[in-house]
Amino acid sequence: MSRRINLNADLGESFGIWEMGSDAELLTIVGAANIACGFHAGDPLVMRRTVRQALAAGVSLGAHPSFPDLQGFGRRPMQLPTAELEAMLIYQIGALSGLARAEGGRLTHVKPHGALNNMACQDAALASSVVAAIHSLDPALILLAPALSKLALAGEAAGLRVAAEIFADRAYGDDGNLMPRSQVGSVLHSADECVAHVRRMVDGGGIVTLGGQLIRTDFHSICVHGDGAEAVAAASAIHASLRASGVSLLPLPGVLREAADSDVSPSML
Repeated sequence: MSRRINLNADLGESFGIWEMGSDAELLTIVGAANIACGFHAGDPLVMRRTVRQALAAGVSLGAHPSFPDLQGFGRRPMQLPTAELEAMLIYQIGALSGLARAEGGRLTHVKPHGALNNMACQDAALASSVVAAIHSLDPALILLAPALSKLALAGEAAGLRVAAEIFADRAYGDDGNLMPRSQVGSVLHSADECVAHVRRMVDGGGIVTLGGQLIRTDFHSICVHGDGAEAVAAASAIHASLRASGVSLLPLPGVLREAADSDVSPSML
């Protein structure tokens, strides 16, 4: 039996005349697109264009909501009242869902962005707020959340389908969390480094830390960031390496269906 996994990328992060990333190229490689919803990047035209491109490529559509931090690209921590945060998330996810419907598609998942995601991974109360917003809008949506995070646990507790992800270009500390970008070695840049990192985790069946420790855990998706100089090369190399080793690469809903049918995590098959 072959292993099944998803590749996802954060896309639609241009804004007006300012362009970021290589969305068209990445959409030929990944199986899930996490599309910026205007609060850290993206605007209505960029969102709609990215939805169209993703649908044409057969890629599943995800909302990528964030704190209201356009100038800081959503990477600055914020403290917001619960009601305000939940309303902001519903607003962003609902906008992307509406654009998807207008183009004949449907939203399949949500992946929080940047500081919101990082904070929710470690703060159970914030994680619950994020999950409550998603659940109130559409409990059928998949939550794409980092493996071993409080965000993933909150999603499971609320009854959402949770797809656990690992990161191809980010190093992990011994606690299983991503190392802060400010720390040396926290971001992997070359395609070879990213492929080796992914292979260690896929072959080992869990997260491999910067120090070489294996933390066994299930995962369904691998994030390949789209905003680096070698993003396309790294994503392409990871795609080729996984395919060569017998891994089937699927859109996100397909991976969860396969995992449910087999009752075995794709990372452990």
